[in-house]
This record gives sequence, C-alpha cells and structure tokens, in this order.
Amino acid sequence: MRKLLPFICVLLLLLGGFALTSYRSAPTPHSPSKPKAFQVVETTIADVHQAFKQGDCNCEQLVTAYLQRIEAYDQPTKLNAIVLTNPQALEIARQLDAEYRSTKKLRPLHCIPLIVKDNYNTAGLQTTAGSLALKGFVPLEDATTVKALKAAGAIVLAKSNMAEWAFSPMVSISSLAGETLNPYNLLHVPAGSSGGTAAAVAANLGTAGLGTDTGNSIRGPSSHTALVGFRPTLGLVSRAGIAPLYLRNDTGGPMTRTVADATRLLEVMAGYDPADPLTKYSEGKIPKNYQQFLDKNGLKGARIGVLRTLSERKPDPQVKALFERAIADLQKAGAIIVDPVEVPNFASVSKDQWCSVFQHDINDYLAALGPQAPVKSLNDIVASGKFAPYIAENLTYHQQHTEGAQGTTCTDAYTDTKRIAFRKAITDVMDRYQVSALIYPTWNNPPAKVGDFKGYKGDNSQLIAPHTGQPAFTVPMGFTYDNLPAGLQLLGRPFDEPTLIKYTYAYEQATKHRKAPALFPALPASK
Repeated sequence: MRKLLPFICVLLLLLGGFALTSYRSAPTPHSPSKPKAFQVVETTIADVHQAFKQGDCNCEQLVTAYLQRIEAYDQPTKLNAIVLTNPQALEIARQLDAEYRSTKKLRPLHCIPLIVKDNYNTAGLQTTAGSLALKGFVPLEDATTVKALKAAGAIVLAKSNMAEWAFSPMVSISSLAGETLNPYNLLHVPAGSSGGTAAAVAANLGTAGLGTDTGNSIRGPSSHTALVGFRPTLGLVSRAGIAPLYLRNDTGGPMTRTVADATRLLEVMAGYDPADPLTKYSEGKIPKNYQQFLDKNGLKGARIGVLRTLSERKPDPQVKALFERAIADLQKAGAIIVDPVEVPNFASVSKDQWCSVFQHDINDYLAALGPQAPVKSLNDIVASGKFAPYIAENLTYHQQHTEGAQGTTCTDAYTDTKRIAFRKAITDVMDRYQVSALIYPTWNNPPAKVGDFKGYKGDNSQLIAPHTGQPAFTVPMGFTYDNLPAGLQLLGRPFDEPTLIKYTYAYEQATKHRKAPALFPALPASK
C-alpha cells in the first residue's frame, strides 16, 4: 500500500489540476462568449440599455424574446391584444445591433420594442383604427410621434387592438380583431379604447406602448392593467397621422410599466409639429429634458388636493380603501394633503363640454390618406357595413349630427370659451388652495366583467382633463377583487408635466404597487 501512495498522490494531483483547469476555462455568466440570459419580464428601458452595454443581450435577442412571448401568449390565452407583428422587426434589430457595434453609442430609445395602438399611422404596416373598412390599408408615412420615436431608435414591434374608431371607454372590441381581455383576470375587460396596448404592455409582450386618449383611453386601460399612463397637456404631443375620434380632445401618450419609461417616451414625443397647429401652444414650455424630474424625494413638501367631488361618486369599497391608503402613502412620502378641495359650481362649469365632431375629423383624416385608402368618409364606412355592431349607433348618430369647428362653439381648448372657463375654474381653485395637483381614483370601480355593460361604471377620467386640456397621469395604487388593478390619477396645471412626473415617480418608488400578471410568466429558457 505504501508503494502505491506516491502513485495515488500524483494521480489525485493530476485529476485535481484537470478539474481546476476545466473550471477556470469555463465561461462565467458575464463572459462575452456566453452572455447570461436576459429576462424581459418587467424589464425597463434602462435595464435593456444596461444589458446591451454589458453584453448580456443584443437587440435581435430582445426582439426575438418578445416575439416568442406574443406567439406563446397572445392568441393561446385569448388575450387578443395584438393585431399584427412587424415582419421587419428582426431586420431592424440587426441594423441597430450593427449601428451599436460601429458607433458604441445607444440612441435614447435604442431598440425599445413598442406596442403601437392601431390608430397610429405606421409606414409599411397596416393601420385600421380597429375597422374592417380599413383592412389592408398601409400608410406611406408614419404619424409624427411614431417618426420621432423611430428616430430615437425605437422599433414598432406590433400594432395593438382597440375599441373600433376609439368609440368606447369601456371595452376594446373591434370588427377587425375581436375583443381584448384583461391580463390580470381574463374574465374582465381592460377598458377602452387603448385596451390592446394596455394588455400587451402589462403582459410583457413589449417594453412600452402608445395609446391615445380622447376622454379616458390612456388612463382607464392603464388603471385597469397596473400601468402608468400619461395624458399630456393638449398641444404638447402632435396628433398628426393619428385617426381621430374628437380631435379637439384627442392626444397621444405613453403607456408603460414605470414612470421612468413613460417619461423617456414623453421626452421624445413632445414638441412643435407644423402638421398639428395645436402644438404651437407648447413652444417655450418644454424643458430640455423630462428625466431630470425623476426624483424619488419629489413629494417632500408637495401640496396636493383631494378632489372628493370625483372620488366620492359612489366608489366601490375596495377602491375607496386603496384611495385612502394612497393619500396616507403620499403623506408618508412628505406630501401636504389638502382634503377636500372643492370646485365651486363644478356641475355647471363642467356641463355640455362634448361636441359631435367625429364626422368632420374622420373625413379630414381619411382624405389625407390618399387614393389608396379603401374608404374616404364616414358615409363610406357606414355604407360598407364593416363595423362591430356595438358602434352602429355611434356611427349613425355622427352621420346625423356634426358640429364643425366654427367660431368658438366646438374648437380647441385654447379658443373655446366654455373650455377656457372650465380650465380657469380648476386652476383658480388650485391657486386658492396652493396645490400643484389634484388627486382622485382613475376609476371608482374595478374592471367590469366581459359582457357586463352594467358593470361599466366609475370612470373619472372623462370629467376634467379632456375638456380643460390639462395633463393627467395615472399610476398603480394597488389591487382589488380577484387581483384586479386600480389606479391613482393626478391632474396638473397646463404644461406642468414636470411636477406630475416628480409626484408620480416619488409615489411609485415609495409604494411599488406594480406587479406582473401571474397568467403571463417568463417563458422557459430556450435550449
């Protein structure tokens, strides 16, 4: 045995050395030769860019991961958020990868895959506003905001389903693609009209999304799906190239999982556009950048008013409880709460603010699409019979009732005397109470069940901001029955997005209410 010991020792040393050499030569998780798997679930724009810099992921891999999630989840679960994916997305991703290898620089939204509502014109990609009447129509040019986002490096990953022609704040049903469901509970709705974008972004089918808001359509769906939704001041973001509902109220805006991501998108989207005259009001009112206002201490000393006129409109007990907790959380984060703030004669100053301008606006939009558009007017849409039954009454009504943008009767937020008076009533009260924002639940009730039209109640979004033109942001404030989200809405002064960014970011960071829907987990790692 003694004679064998030297041999055994040498053998052990050799084996140990082999094992050690093998271990050291194996690539570590951070080695460029074997990047660690990058998880897209709940990722942010900052996370994506950090992964690119570290070599943990590239643009092609990122886009592939989202396309795999869309394929695995959207139709198999009947979520039905996506109308179509961009067949050029992977090629664009490869081009962006090549650009980064060459320049070593990332654009502001370099390779951020966007879910774009189907009423934004997208060059080379079908745009229908949810209508079979426009099926197959492919615009030659992008909407102004889409063009700006692409220039910043973003990719249009997919077009999302919506309430047809944006008519419903309650549901997202189209004759083109059917009904979108709520990713937190598929028995419930995601609201409308930007429900497709909301459901897709909430389910992590894209990094961020675009919606439009005439009365509720960014904030309602965002509230129903635990997202951040920014309705910017009217005139801050161009509407050129977006199919209108009521152009005097319409705006585009970001729908994202975090305030920081919404802020990054807004920074690119905001600005003057000669194709949208309303944007002239934004000149001189846009800061150099909006990200400077992402301050986790932004609520310290902030004076915020509670608008009980809205929050007490027959609230559901669980939503009410969340709202009261939100008030307490704002105070804990350093805010000074003024409760209540009352707008004198609110019912009278807010009365009769809507105008029937759809026929006027949609006819102008369709005419601008050129000869390739399959329909040229509202009359053509109705005559085609290609629309979902639930909007038939809306279409007929707007055929028979149209109010042109004449005088001060049905014009924009800066020339219509009724709207100016309403905005003054709100801002005067904010001045009187010395508050920089007013708060209320985005909806006083949880998301309704699919098909339960009597359950669609509690929408607070349509009552002020669409008419006064003020900015209004929604941010998650928790969950109610059956894991259904609810949102806290903050209304600010015109063009005071910086303050709303500070407040919503600080509240988000203090509470961390956002969580991913359990029905859409990370996919198993590919072999």
